[in-house]
Amino acid sequence: MHSRFFLLWLVIAGAIPWLSRGQSHQSQNLAQTSGEAPSNAQPKIKVPEGVILVQGARSSASDSRTPLPEGGRIANGVFHNRYFGLTYALPPGWTQEYEGPPPSESGLYVLAQVGPSETYKGPLRGNILITAQDMFFAPLPVADVRELVDYAKDHLPADYRVEWPPAEAKIAGHSFRFFAFASEIAQLHWYLAATEIRCHTVEIVLTSRDTELLDSLIQDMNTMKFAAEPSPPAGMVGGASPVCIKDYIRDERVIARADPVFSEQRFNEVPVRLIIDKTGKVKHIHFLSAFPDQAKAITDALGQWRFKPYFRDGHPSEVETGIVFGRAAHPPPPPTRGIHNDQ
Repeated sequence: MHSRFFLLWLVIAGAIPWLSRGQSHQSQNLAQTSGEAPSNAQPKIKVPEGVILVQGARSSASDSRTPLPEGGRIANGVFHNRYFGLTYALPPGWTQEYEGPPPSESGLYVLAQVGPSETYKGPLRGNILITAQDMFFAPLPVADVRELVDYAKDHLPADYRVEWPPAEAKIAGHSFRFFAFASEIAQLHWYLAATEIRCHTVEIVLTSRDTELLDSLIQDMNTMKFAAEPSPPAGMVGGASPVCIKDYIRDERVIARADPVFSEQRFNEVPVRLIIDKTGKVKHIHFLSAFPDQAKAITDALGQWRFKPYFRDGHPSEVETGIVFGRAAHPPPPPTRGIHNDQ
C-alpha cells in the first residue's frame, strides 16, 4: 500500500494537466447524495467540459464559516488559503486551468495547479503544484515533514535520480524541507519544498525541463507570506489557532460519547477532523470523505460527545484532532501473536 500511495503522489507531483475540477461548485451540485445514478425521470444535465463527476462520498463540513484546508482560492494572480495562513503571488502570466479533486480518504489535498496561460509570452514552460497531506491520516509510516520528504527520496523509482538530497531551507522566512530529483526518460526536473502547518505537510512542487526556470520560481517563493498563525476558526477568542494534537480522542479525555447510528451499512472509512472548544464540546466537524447519511449520523453523535477541557500554559484551549469512523464494520478478530493493532 505504501509503494502504491507514493507512486500516486509522484504522479501528482508530475503535475498532470488533467486533474479534475472535483472541488468545483458545478461538480458538487451535480453529484447525487445517495451515490446512485439518477433516475430516468430526472432531466438530463449537460456536464461542463473538463469536469469529472464523482458520486457518493465527498468532503463536507458542519458549518460554512470555519476555514477548511481545501478552501484556498486563486484570485488576481494570488493564491490564498485562510486555513494555512498562506499567500502566494503567482508568476506573471501564470494561471490555474483546473481545480484539484476532492480530498482523498488519506487526507491528500491538491490545493492548486498552476502553469503558463495560453497568452503567456515567455520562452520557458513549467508547472507549480500546491498540495497538502493531513498527517492525522497519512498512510505512509511517517510522522512529520522531515520523514515524509525523506521517505519520498528513499522510494524514488529506479529511473529517477536525486539532484539535491533533502535539506533544511528558509523560504520567505519560513522553515522548509527542500528536495530535488529528475527523470532522464521524461527529461523533467522536480523541486519540492515542504513545510508543516497545523498538522499538515504543505508541499509546493515545481516542475520543468529548465532548471533556470525552477531556480527563478524558488526565488519568487520568497515573496510568499505566512500568517503568524493560520486564521482562527470563526468565533475563536484570542486570535490563536487550536492546539493540533494527533490521537487526542482517548478514554481518559472523554467524559461522554455516543456511537453514530447509520441508516445503511457501508464499508468505507470516514476520516474526520474535529475542533473541540474550551469547554470540551465539539464545535466544528470536517469530513474529508463521507456519504451524506454517514455525515449526518456522525454529526448527530458527536453533538453528544464531551471532553475534559484542555489546558495550555494554564489556560483552556481549543483542540484540533482527527478520528476515523467505520474502520470496524464487524467485531475485530482476536489478536494474533506477533501482530500489533494500534487502532
